[in-house]
Amino acid sequence: MKWMQVLMRWMWASFFLVASLGAQAASPTGEYVLGPGDTIRISVFQSPDLLLETRISEAGTISYPLLGAVKIGGLTVSQAEQRLATGLRDGNFLRQPQVSILVLTVKSNQVSVLGYVNRPGRYPLEAGTSKVSEVLAQAGGILPGNGSELIVVTGTRDNKPFRKEIDFPMIFSAAGVNNDIVLQNGDAIFVDRAPQIYIYGEVQRPGAQILLRDTTLLQALATGGGLTLRGTERGIRVHRRDASGSVNVIQPGMNDKLQPGDVIYVRESLF
Repeated sequence: MKWMQVLMRWMWASFFLVASLGAQAASPTGEYVLGPGDTIRISVFQSPDLLLETRISEAGTISYPLLGAVKIGGLTVSQAEQRLATGLRDGNFLRQPQVSILVLTVKSNQVSVLGYVNRPGRYPLEAGTSKVSEVLAQAGGILPGNGSELIVVTGTRDNKPFRKEIDFPMIFSAAGVNNDIVLQNGDAIFVDRAPQIYIYGEVQRPGAQILLRDTTLLQALATGGGLTLRGTERGIRVHRRDASGSVNVIQPGMNDKLQPGDVIYVRESLF
């Protein structure tokens, strides 16, 4: 008859866990939320037989001794601990169970970092407050001299497509701290190639240049080694494409700021 009592306890505890699934409170901000693919270690104080290392299934469930299938996907670690403890206590398996869950590997809550970073790939959201700057730090940061300072974050918010452009250096200023947004599972960070300008004609080192923030025509010419002996400042023209795609030829001042894609042509002096 003893085995019948154990079976009845197991059935009752399983029923309790399933019935209480929809009554869980929303996940508190700042706590890691368990999900499919995560590997966890469950231990119960003074109950070594209940130690278990397992992977959360795609359905968000685990198979736990005495309780059977328990759904913990979508719960925070503390909520999952409480769910297991409640099942063990209400099933009369333990009087005051103290359950601890340790997350061994994170697979469910991840973001993708793509483009011109040192280590592109998928990175776990170790906590519920992982921000753009923290994940980019994990990826080794933006590639110096290649990656753009303007990054793009995409994902979903409230079941709607989400896209935000962030001027990354401004995150560290007092005015832009709110742009260091909290990331969510499935977000992607894309770092495009840094904008370029092109110089040709009578300069020492013609070719493409990375357009740094607020670069002026004078600074770009200096980066190109300056004018040759045949070059003239009066013969400098900038070919610039407007929003409609048309190319306009302008004669800027030396302190005018350049724009991405500008093509600078330095003419030869006639005298």
